[in-house]
Amino acid sequence: MITDPSDAMTPDPAMDGPRFGRFSWDGGRMARAIGAFDWSATPLGPISGWPVSLLSAVRTMLGQRHASCMFWGPELIMLYNDAYAPVLGRKEERALGQPFQQIWADVWNDVRPLVDQTLSGQGTYCEEMRLVMTRNGFDEETFWTFSYAPLYDDRGQVAGLLNITVDMTALVTARRNEQVMQQELLHRIKNILSVTSTVVSSSLRNAATIQEARDTVGARIMALAKAQGLFTGLGDSADITEVMARSIGAHLVGNDRIRLSGPSIPLSSQQAVGLSLALYELATNAAKYGALASPQGVVDLSWSVREGDFALDWQESGGAEVVPPKREGFGSRLVNMIVPAYFDGQGRADYLPHGLHYRLRGQLTP
Repeated sequence: MITDPSDAMTPDPAMDGPRFGRFSWDGGRMARAIGAFDWSATPLGPISGWPVSLLSAVRTMLGQRHASCMFWGPELIMLYNDAYAPVLGRKEERALGQPFQQIWADVWNDVRPLVDQTLSGQGTYCEEMRLVMTRNGFDEETFWTFSYAPLYDDRGQVAGLLNITVDMTALVTARRNEQVMQQELLHRIKNILSVTSTVVSSSLRNAATIQEARDTVGARIMALAKAQGLFTGLGDSADITEVMARSIGAHLVGNDRIRLSGPSIPLSSQQAVGLSLALYELATNAAKYGALASPQGVVDLSWSVREGDFALDWQESGGAEVVPPKREGFGSRLVNMIVPAYFDGQGRADYLPHGLHYRLRGQLTP
């Protein structure tokens, strides 16, 4: 085990003289740890008996500023430098002086072909190799760019290998997240175009005049734009109260014509867009023909969620007597069919004499 660096032994004579040149075991944390380690209990034996080739390899490895480690002898006994210590995680408590296969048992099958190739005298190089490590007591996906180089003994025979490595996990993860964001952006664009196409075609088909078509299409496209604007800088979700403020804000300012009742609920981007469109349509119709067209009319908008089940009610009252429409327009299909699909649920508008009652029932997206 690694002992306190203050217990490091004095420089060994084997590291001083014409064969090797002066070297101190006091050149860093791992230099001191290696110098203080009881190597007599390992297959490498005491430092005083180490060959010049091994001492030279250790000296080169400790001088590296990249994360580096080396494995020597038939058992591939491990030594490493200061920069490599974080790579080991909690394994470092027992890594020094232990066999490669024992310390890195979790990735041994992945790297063994590279080890065998290196021990045959051919160096290896890998970019962003995926390795699932359990260095901290749990599986973690990591990515490494590293090279293995053969190390030679005093007779010129391959006796071990040197590993220089760079942790690429953060870079690969960032690149992967960027791809996911691009895919999500494309998905959203397709949804926007699909809804926009439906809004335009249905509005034109149901309009009695060109001016009515122009006004209706323009208003509904603006509502869609406001709904999408919820997510500029807000990530992938928005609170339901923010959705309502964007959708029916003009009717909420300075009066209590629309009375809100419900908890704070985060909505996914797609569900927020769908709900925003439904609320805008309901508020617009209420202002033209329903409760909000009368000074005494009010709307009670309530919502709740229980174990993932979402319920929303739009209840109008106090306005003129309600008469069911003679034909189903785009607005009806929007609130009864299109929007409920965002929630994997159902929508229903009941034209009661005292006021429209719209119900939306469904599931919230995790």
